[in-house]
Parts: sequence; C-alpha cells; structure tokens
Amino acid sequence: MTIESTNDNNSTTPAITYSECYRLPFLSLFHADCMEIMKQYPDKYFDLAIVDPPYGNNLSGGKSANNGWNNKIDWNKCDNGWNLTIPTPEYFIELQRVSKNQIIWGGNYFANLLPPSECWLIWDKGQRDFSLADGEMAWTSFDKAMRIKTLHRAVANQETKTHPTQKPEKLYSWILSKLATEGMKILDTHFGSGSIALAVDKANRLDKMNLHLTACEIDKEYIDKAIKRISESIKQCTLSF
Repeated sequence: MTIESTNDNNSTTPAITYSECYRLPFLSLFHADCMEIMKQYPDKYFDLAIVDPPYGNNLSGGKSANNGWNNKIDWNKCDNGWNLTIPTPEYFIELQRVSKNQIIWGGNYFANLLPPSECWLIWDKGQRDFSLADGEMAWTSFDKAMRIKTLHRAVANQETKTHPTQKPEKLYSWILSKLATEGMKILDTHFGSGSIALAVDKANRLDKMNLHLTACEIDKEYIDKAIKRISESIKQCTLSF
C-alpha cells in the first residue's frame, strides 16, 4: 500500500490551501508551515494536539559520537538553526485555539508561554548521567495526575532513525493508551520521523480506536523518509512493539 498525493475533498473537513498533502485513511500529512495550516481550521476542531516542536537547544554535539543512532542524520540542520528556533508565542495561542487538549513535548522549555499543569508526562530513558538528558518532559492541558513512562534508550534505538529528535513509536502508543479516546481527531504540527503515525495506525488496527491524524512537516526530506517508513510498516502489516 502506498501513500499518494491527492486533494482533500472530504466534506467533513475545512477546505485547506496547502503545498502538498499525502493521505491514508488515518492520516492527512501536509508539506507546509504548521501556522499556515492551523489558521485554516475552526476553533477546537481537533480533540487532541500531540506536538514535539524545537526546544531551542543545540544537538550538534551528537554529530561526532553518533549516540547509538543507526542511520545518518543531518545534524547540520541543528547547527544552522533547525533546532535552535523555538516556536513563537503565537504558535501556542494558535495550537490551543484549534485543539481541545494539548500534549507538548519540551514543555519545560516553554514554561513562560504555558499555564501551570499538574499533568506532566515524563519519558524516563532508563539511563543516568549520560551525555544527554535522563529523560524528557511533556506539558499537558489535562486535569490528571502526572505519569512516567520508562522506555530505555537502547530499546528506542532499535527503531530506524530518520530525524535528530525522533521519539519512539512505543512512547506515542503509551500516550494514546493513556489520553486518547475512540474517534479522536489528532493534530501533530511537527511530524518529523512519523512515529506518531505508526502509533495511530497500531491503535486503529489493534484497538479499533478509529483515530485520525492531521500532521504538518515543513521539511520535504523528512516527509519522504516518514512516508517510506509508514509505507513499509503497512506493507508488512506489522508494527514494531
């Protein structure tokens, strides 16, 4: 099964102006700036936004050590500002306008732009005093208890890496199991490697969740890699667990 470029003529969704859109029954992927896409949706259109925007930190130090990555990563994009430019305050305003609830990875970097929350998600990487952080934090808008997922970095590194800040599919599957409900419309503004799409497909096929993901990615190179990854997973009819 392949992902084709097509027009979004679904009468239940807004008419969207976009550069390019790849579609599957569970996925609408836009090659566009997420701000341009979000402004075309009405208020609270999405049930949940799960996003992983640039944190503004420099990852180029991983270029020499490779940090266990089993694929070539364009770390120069980090050096040239790809991972140094954090979203503007307008991004967070627009994100909260178009979605009912939000999960924002790196929320600790944006604390001055987000309201207080008791429901933080913590990815414990099962390592201590490594050259990178022991874990990562996601701010959420939910009125629930804080939750921690221990997922060892070695397990995450078993996945094919196509993006410098790629998060594992298992992490997104955990998020969906905790905070997603059947039939949700989900938004991802920084699609990257496409791990979230694999988790959505898994939830739909195995758990009959009937989720739909709308995603944006501004870098065509990462779109192509993500599409290949998703297509191969669907073709095999299996997902990594």
